[in-house]
Formats: sequence, C-alpha cells, structure tokens
Amino acid sequence: MDTEKFRVHQGIKIVLSKIETGYTDEIHTKKESKKQLVKNIRKMSELQEKLYAHNKYSLLIIFQAMDAAGKDSAIKHVMSGLNPQGTQVFSFKQPSTEELDHDYLWRTNKALPERGRIGIFNRSYYEEVLIVRVRNLLKVQKIPALRITENIWKERFTQINNLERYLFENGTYILKFFLNVSKREQAKRFLKRIEDPAKNWKFSESDLAERDYWNDYMKSYEEAINATSTDYAPWHIIPADKKWFTRLAISEIIIETLNSMDIKYPEVSEEQKKNLEACKAELLKQDS
Repeated sequence: MDTEKFRVHQGIKIVLSKIETGYTDEIHTKKESKKQLVKNIRKMSELQEKLYAHNKYSLLIIFQAMDAAGKDSAIKHVMSGLNPQGTQVFSFKQPSTEELDHDYLWRTNKALPERGRIGIFNRSYYEEVLIVRVRNLLKVQKIPALRITENIWKERFTQINNLERYLFENGTYILKFFLNVSKREQAKRFLKRIEDPAKNWKFSESDLAERDYWNDYMKSYEEAINATSTDYAPWHIIPADKKWFTRLAISEIIIETLNSMDIKYPEVSEEQKKNLEACKAELLKQDS
C-alpha cells in the first residue's frame, strides 16, 4: 500500500473537504483486508519485541477523530497482537479538577511511553486546540486573562511543535492519525448505537449536539493539522468510512515507522557467548 497519500507533508496545506473519506486503495473487499491485517499484526508483534529489547526508542501513536469515527475499534483490532508488557493505552476525556490545576500538557506528559514501549493516546493534547477552541472552554482552564490573546491558538501550535520536536530528539517517534469519517457515515453509526441495545451505552444526546458544530470542528482540525504536521511528527489523514480499510492503513504505517527505526536485538559479547555455552552444557548434563 502506498501510505504516502495519507501523510500530510510539512508546508503543504490540506483541505479536508477535498479528501475522500471512503477511499480503499486497491483493497476491494473486507475479507481481503482482514487477511492482510492478520499478517501485519504478526509483523508488528515481531517489531515490537525488537523495540522492547533495544530499549532506546519509543513510539507514540495519537488518534484523533470525530465521534464514531472508529478510534476505539482501530486500537482494539490493530493493536490486538501486541504484548501488553510493552504497550500502554491512555484515553483522555474531560479534564479533572487536578488536571485543570496544571498546564494543558501536564496530563499527557505523565502518560508518555518509556523507552522500548509503544504508547497509544485515544485523543490527546490536541483536544486543547480542537474542542477547547470550538466550544470556547478556555474560560474553565484557570489561565490568567493576560495569557488569553488573539494569538493563543498559534501559540499552542508552536508549543505542541516544540514538545514533539523535543520528544523526537530524545528518541520518541510520533505518529498522528486523524480518522476522516464523513458526516453521513457518522449518522449511520449513531443510528446503529441507538438501535442496538448492546451499544446504547455508547451514545448520548451530547453526541448529537456536537454534530451542530461539524463545520467548526473541520475548520479547527484542518488548521491544527496544517500547523503541526512536521517531518518529525507527521499527521496521517486516514479514510474512515470503511473501518476495515482504516485498520489496515494504520497497521501499514506503523510497520513502516518501526522498520525505519534503527532497532535491533542487543549483541552478545564473546565472553557472554562462552558463558551461555557453559550454561547449556550444565543444563544438558543435569538433564541426562
């Protein structure tokens, strides 16, 4: 799969309304996609083990999207074969009182992956330039009035870019996925949640209310992606109307990123090899 078509290159502005949400490349069936995903999950598992053993790099994967775009299911299906010991998933919802008593990056900084691990953010610090902006939530963030200027969003874009550059320069690779679902497909998925008793809990009236701000969200996503997609922390806009393709595309990009890292199993010295041979001989002797 040519994943470059999903990547937002630094300096090239995107317009979300012109990007197809139902694109499926040359993958024509769900069955074909699922078969390839199984292979990719196996590859990811192998690469994760190497990342963990190498213990010098980490990978941060950020998922952002409108409601019902498929973030939860993408995390569930794509990451299903990874070792929990080397994987961390965090979901960021409405900030707590404690979190509001700190700067807006505090709660996500605490959750950054250690070396050798893959960290997954279901929503992230990007909420601070999305829902906070669209729903005018700065007023509840306890920020000094003098710091809330007409340039605050540009300032936050700069702060986020600086954070991501800092993380990259210290060994953290960053992948950011925007799951690009259409408003029509979102409505279909909401209806399924309402009609299926087992999924009723996933729907609330507030989900419907957020649809009234769809255009505002698209404008904010567009501006945030254009301002913060960099060579060291790129955004990928993934078509999300077909969940099976969304998952496959994400897995392909993760594999490419892990393959691009200079990771390998630790080398064993000659002395260690001799010790291993001695231990092997001792074990064989005891077993005979």
